[in-house]
Amino acid sequence: MKQNIYKLIIIFGIILIPRLVIAQNDDLGDSKDTFQELFYEALKQKGIENYDRSAEALLKCIELDKSVPVLYFELGKNYIQLKNFGAAEDALKEAVNKDPNNEWFLDELYGYYVSQKDHKNAIKTVKQLVKFHPDYEEDLASLYVKTEKYDDALEVLDEIDEKHGVSISRDIMRNRIYEVTGRKKDQIKNLEDRVESNPEKESNYLALIFRYSENNEKEKAFETAKELLKMNPESQLAHLALYKFYLDDNEAEKAIESMKIVVKSSEIKPEAKLKVLTDFVQFVSENPKYEADLVEATTLVSSTNNSKTLMELGQYHLSKNDKAKALEYFETALQLEPSNFNALRTVMLLYIDLKQYKQAQEKSSAALEEYPAQPLFYLINGVAFNELNTPKKALESLEMGVDFIIDDTKMESDFYKQISKAYTLLNNTEKAKTFSDKVKNIQSSN
Repeated sequence: MKQNIYKLIIIFGIILIPRLVIAQNDDLGDSKDTFQELFYEALKQKGIENYDRSAEALLKCIELDKSVPVLYFELGKNYIQLKNFGAAEDALKEAVNKDPNNEWFLDELYGYYVSQKDHKNAIKTVKQLVKFHPDYEEDLASLYVKTEKYDDALEVLDEIDEKHGVSISRDIMRNRIYEVTGRKKDQIKNLEDRVESNPEKESNYLALIFRYSENNEKEKAFETAKELLKMNPESQLAHLALYKFYLDDNEAEKAIESMKIVVKSSEIKPEAKLKVLTDFVQFVSENPKYEADLVEATTLVSSTNNSKTLMELGQYHLSKNDKAKALEYFETALQLEPSNFNALRTVMLLYIDLKQYKQAQEKSSAALEEYPAQPLFYLINGVAFNELNTPKKALESLEMGVDFIIDDTKMESDFYKQISKAYTLLNNTEKAKTFSDKVKNIQSSN
């Protein structure tokens, strides 16, 4: 709705109505003064949100002169504010009847129908508005969608695209129609036509590649990606599709080349780069001879400071049992995202595995301040203190943490092992045996 323009109507009304009344009422004596006073009063009362008094003044104006369209227009808006919707519709329709080509009257009536979800009359009214501005055409298409007149909606969208070119908002509407109606072939045909009619527009190819892939038409998607690269050899986005096709076809060298272009690209989002890298990590795990290329790619990706990417790289090195290298990536990810619980947990466990007990003790002690109910952090803390030969501190942490365990016999057993070890370090063999027996009981019951 063009509400800002309605403010202008009030201004124009103040200027034009008196002249109009004077012109039409030269022979009516004082009635023109009364009309003018009533109209000013209506505008004043509306301005201070006294809509009922404004409506009363307008009705008195209409008694003096029924031929002025703007009176009904202003009356209709007052009735809307008063939630007298039936009267509002009647008044706005009367304004339109008296001035059928007034865009603002039609627009207010259209807005009324939309607010009342009266789609039938909204469509009828917006069809009259289409001649004023192309935005109304998109409104018409949207109304057709709401009333499930999908063929009509697509016809309108095609007409708008033909006249004004494609737009994101209309494509969203179009794709919604295709999804609801299951017209995947029509959707693809539309995209194929776009590529044919505008072969230099990269986004057309990318949309078509996506839809082909979604429709399991891999070969067509692959060919379209190659066509895009042929049309635009500098395209970086083309490689976002090509790398996967090359991997699937075991064209490793081409896949690596595309992958490197993707991870270096400033046009491609980090999330997409992570997907590419994840696929390549899987590929290298099955084809270790390309690990050097993965290392090069990870160096490029690491510079993007993306914690998700770094976590993925850490997981890859864990799968290769290179815990020291994995720790580097997880530590960097944790620096970038200190609240990343999984990164924190993995870093502390790797400290234990790599016998970096001092770091494990410090990190777990700090973590417990933020996560005081996490039994794993108490366990790591206790392990670290035991390995640092400070069993009393180990016991403090372990005995506190064991109370937070819920339905996890494996962790409970690990706690008892460490408590037994702490008592052993304190030469309390009786207590040590008590807890080692608890471990045996848990193991035998499982």
